Amino acid sequence: MKQQADAKFGDQNFKTAIALIELYKVRYGHYPDALRDIRYAGDWDAIALNSVAYKRVDGGYELDVVRGWVGRPTLSYPADFWQGLGLVSSNVAGVPQRMAPPSSAR
Repeated sequence: MKQQADAKFGDQNFKTAIALIELYKVRYGHYPDALRDIRYAGDWDAIALNSVAYKRVDGGYELDVVRGWVGRPTLSYPADFWQGLGLVSSNVAGVPQRMAPPSSAR
């Protein structure tokens, strides 16, 4: 039961963090230097942002899921999930390691 809860919460937190990071990029033309730079996030979004480890790198960002419900989940997504994202590295299975960032990334 705990593993299922970790996977469900980890999945939601990871996807929410990606959505907020990518929205920041659309709004400001570059990825945030740190997650605390994200503005206009909802109260529930703080849970997601505190459940991941983020690092801005040249041309994109690295994002690791560090917490689901109470533990670290094991997640995996298919190749097409990662398309069009500036995410270049993650501890989540399925991500092409050191993906080439979109050409417009800063």
